[in-house]
Amino acid sequence: VAAVAAPLAGGVASRALAAPLPKLPLDNPQAKSLHYTDDVSKSKDPAHKPGANCATCQFFTPSTGACALFAGFSVSSKGWCSAWAKKA
Repeated sequence: VAAVAAPLAGGVASRALAAPLPKLPLDNPQAKSLHYTDDVSKSKDPAHKPGANCATCQFFTPSTGACALFAGFSVSSKGWCSAWAKKA
């Protein structure tokens, strides 16, 4: 019984330890350099194109809110930054 239960316990423990990512602070140096905004509707950046937001970016992971460009942080799906790249 222990041999069957051990692998299951490890999976439960790893899920329990996974905490949500903290929100990317707007004053984060990389966020500032990439002109990140957590609400693209308020952006006045001339590089922004209609339809471009984190939800449509290849770097965004919807299930966690993670962005490959901002390791360790979550971003808003309604956000945008100048590194936006259309999801394939």
